[in-house]
Amino acid sequence: MRFDIITLFPELFTPFLESGVTRRAYASGQVAVHLWNPRDYAQGNYRRVDDRPFGGGPGMVMMAEPLQLCLEAIRAARAEGGASAPAPVVLFSPIGQTLKHEVVADWAESQGAILLCGRYEGIDQRFIDQHVTHQLSLGDFVLSGGELPALVLLDAVTRLQPGVLNDAGSFQQDSFNPALDGLLDCPHYTRPEVWQGQPVPPELLSGHHGNIERWRRDQRLRITAQYRPELIAQARAQGLLNANDEGFLAKNASQL
Repeated sequence: MRFDIITLFPELFTPFLESGVTRRAYASGQVAVHLWNPRDYAQGNYRRVDDRPFGGGPGMVMMAEPLQLCLEAIRAARAEGGASAPAPVVLFSPIGQTLKHEVVADWAESQGAILLCGRYEGIDQRFIDQHVTHQLSLGDFVLSGGELPALVLLDAVTRLQPGVLNDAGSFQQDSFNPALDGLLDCPHYTRPEVWQGQPVPPELLSGHHGNIERWRRDQRLRITAQYRPELIAQARAQGLLNANDEGFLAKNASQL
């Protein structure tokens, strides 16, 4: 899996690639990340990559030509590396598809992509029309650039790769995972058994695996119904809730 990242601030990625549990995937080459600065492909003494927008208005717009030359260099490098097909080009944009678990899971099964991190007021639309194949968004808000969304996508995709997490089943217990029927995760506890007068729920100390799993399922239902009720409706519509689930929700409806 290879990700090529077009960014004016490649230094923002270095701490991420060298830290955390996902670093082993980058260190081993299981997930290859290459950083490309379009300023290296700009013309003139000032290596200019932006200019004022036609029609006036505030801010600056990233120019198409430096991005075009940068993209051509990336495609040449990928071809030399053995890539047999053009990589998708992903732009992080407010109009893009919202990044959710199922979207991340799809990218985790891919061979990677070219990630385009915009800056300023945006990118010349002609470059977008000609080269961008996918657009992604973190949500209904605007950031200063595409670097943070690119980091989010990298982290989410990398942790789903085999062997990246210490426990191969860790991500199966994540919120939104199909293994949990798309519900939110339950609370977690560790030592000591009593902290500041608050004990660990007795079900978790019982040693009875059936009771523990039922408690965890009930807590997932409770938290999801309380904070993301639309996920309960979605699970119900898909037939993922059993009689015990429905009984728990009905019994605790007044508290949710």
